[in-house]
Amino acid sequence: MSENMPEPFVNATSRWLMIIDMQRIFAEPSSEWVTPGYAAASAGIQRLLGAFESRVCLTRFLPPDQPTGAWTTYYEKWPFALDPVNAPLYELSEEFGSIPATIIDRTTFGKWDAEAGRALGNPDAIVLAGVTTDCCVLSTALAAADAGVHVTVAADACVGVTDADHRRALDAMALYSPMIDIAEVNNILASVAR
Repeated sequence: MSENMPEPFVNATSRWLMIIDMQRIFAEPSSEWVTPGYAAASAGIQRLLGAFESRVCLTRFLPPDQPTGAWTTYYEKWPFALDPVNAPLYELSEEFGSIPATIIDRTTFGKWDAEAGRALGNPDAIVLAGVTTDCCVLSTALAAADAGVHVTVAADACVGVTDADHRRALDAMALYSPMIDIAEVNNILASVAR
């Protein structure tokens, strides 16, 4: 983690907080996709919320109506995810359900694309937090960086499927510096306060 953050990290006035997939399907112990450490990621995100005011985006991973291509095999492995009985699991977790935010729904791991950029006013920089570091956060970070958006990943407001997967994903994203930076919540809050 860099102590000398690049200018997009320091200039926080137009950055958006993009909260990735804080949904019941990743939070509830009965779900096949429960993510250990979800509560810790949620606590980190709660600390960030006030600093971004109206510049908050919540994303949701949703199943497609009909999987195609490699997604067919994916959902063969996870048939519960397509069962209409489990549709309520795709709702945002209770602590995020009433937050005033821009909502972005995608059937893909990555949540960044041109449409997402337009929905957020084509920001120059975003902060990512949420689940899971090793899947949807990673996929979103790389797509945003490719689109020329500076990404700061809030390491302690994200969680992976395992601690090792979380660390590996952070290490992989750190390779993209200076386009992607990894920071702790305290550092991000300090940059917003400047």
